[in-house]
Amino acid sequence: MQDKYGRIIDYMRISITDRCNLRCRYCMPEGIRFIPMEEILTYEQILVICRQAAALGITKYKITGGEPLVRRGCSELISKLKQIPGVEQVTMTTNGILLKEALPKLLESGLDGVNISLDTLNRARYQEITGFDELPRVLDSIETAAGTALRVKINVVLQEDVNLEEWQSLAQLSRVYPVDVRFIELMPIGSGRNQKAVSNDWLLAQMRRQYLGISLDDSVHGNGPAVYYQIPGFLGMIGFISAIHGKFCQSCNRIRLTSTGEIKPCLCYKDTVSLGEAVRAKDAGTVRALLEKSVADKPGMHCFEELSHVTEEHKMAQIGG
Repeated sequence: MQDKYGRIIDYMRISITDRCNLRCRYCMPEGIRFIPMEEILTYEQILVICRQAAALGITKYKITGGEPLVRRGCSELISKLKQIPGVEQVTMTTNGILLKEALPKLLESGLDGVNISLDTLNRARYQEITGFDELPRVLDSIETAAGTALRVKINVVLQEDVNLEEWQSLAQLSRVYPVDVRFIELMPIGSGRNQKAVSNDWLLAQMRRQYLGISLDDSVHGNGPAVYYQIPGFLGMIGFISAIHGKFCQSCNRIRLTSTGEIKPCLCYKDTVSLGEAVRAKDAGTVRALLEKSVADKPGMHCFEELSHVTEEHKMAQIGG
């Protein structure tokens, strides 16, 4: 599908649950209210939506949460998504805690890639950030996944006064393993409004001083807006997703499906197109028309640099990120 700004929208992020087994402060702080289970889309309802989306030209899908692996049957959903005519790619974002044990089924399902969220290599700090002492399990999952055919990416969010000094040790993961380490600027959504983000412009300048020979890599690494760099001797790449300091709205190719059936054309705004009633009525035609409307309504750009104009008030875990 093409929106009114001429952008090709061919990528959908699908939140299959708002639950998570961590409590990262900028995503799912303690005290968050969960959506009643009866309001969360069933897998069959998700597939109804995706069949219509694929027919309209949305060929790439990312499974997210909350934490998608806490919902039973995640790998079976991926397998069925891969069987939909027109679907070219299905990937997943996870915190990595349950990934190692889930990998055999995920590989069997045809999963194409996995993004693992990790903001620190310090065990005590990991527990402080997430609320749980699970770093060893995450590192074990990274090592195991890196040894498979999956394309593995590590997603890092740096924050001042939290983990800023760890950028180099986190980047080193792409030296040790054939994985891409991507530094994502913290977006002012939910609790992220109150955290101090780190500019990727600043970070790239630090890397240029630290790593002689670092060079821009223009090969395609996925569906998102990351800009990648190669460091001599590293097995993987370093990526930068700069929503604040490198606004990439002109190339945005995505919409988001929340766990309750709301299509979000842009993270920045609260505006949604609800598919819930139509999909529960098994009205595929209306689902298709509403998907077309969501693309037609997609705004030209976000306004994260002007907080007073940001209307999205949900936590990241509630909208799928």
